[in-house]
Amino acid sequence: MANESRPCPCGIGDRFDYEGCGQEVQVEHIKAYVCKAPAGTDKAVVVIHDIFGWQLPNTRYMADMLAANGYIAICPDFFAGREAWKPSDDWSKFDDWLKTRDARKINKEADAVLKYLKEQCGAKKLGVVGFCWGGIAVHHLMMTYPELKAGVSLYGLIKDSDDISNLLNPTFFIFAEKDDFIPLHQVTLLEQELKKNCKVDFEVKIYPGQTHGFVHRRGEDISPQDKPYIEEGRKDMINWLNKYI
Repeated sequence: MANESRPCPCGIGDRFDYEGCGQEVQVEHIKAYVCKAPAGTDKAVVVIHDIFGWQLPNTRYMADMLAANGYIAICPDFFAGREAWKPSDDWSKFDDWLKTRDARKINKEADAVLKYLKEQCGAKKLGVVGFCWGGIAVHHLMMTYPELKAGVSLYGLIKDSDDISNLLNPTFFIFAEKDDFIPLHQVTLLEQELKKNCKVDFEVKIYPGQTHGFVHRRGEDISPQDKPYIEEGRKDMINWLNKYI
């Protein structure tokens, strides 16, 4: 597990210097970043941010990537106006900060976003992806909202107490082999639980040699040995959505 002074390793990686192709909108009580596909579409993906919040350029880069692949992509502020974590914040206060931002208590925000996608964007086929904190949120939403036809959870922490196998629709779980935050034995237990009890398609995949956040917190040019896995993770995410949405 991560050491106590740094209970979450999300600071590992790069903050992209990226402006984004979409626009910010108000969705009921929260703000959101929206990027639409070049051609009209009724397919939409909710992109759920990590602890650094909805304005992180990396997450917007991922939303724009999904839009370029034919989706309406929306990255809402699931912290609902509360401050995102900053790399300069005191990590000893992280647990207290996290208590007020439970990734499993986001139904009010999810309801608003899904309503917006259906009524304002004409979306009929819906999916969700999420990173780190957002990966936990994806797991929760895929057990709660039957209209979400596909989910991709990227390095979302698994708690032993979580009811993890009641997925309503196909869900893909991406993990990093060298994630200091998520021990591999937890990933193995997740897969065993899903094989035993899950009634829908799922996949659990571990990417060799990678660290927490590799799909969205690492630049493709960071190192030649990592680049193929970063690209593979992004491609796998898009392929899963394409298959089921």
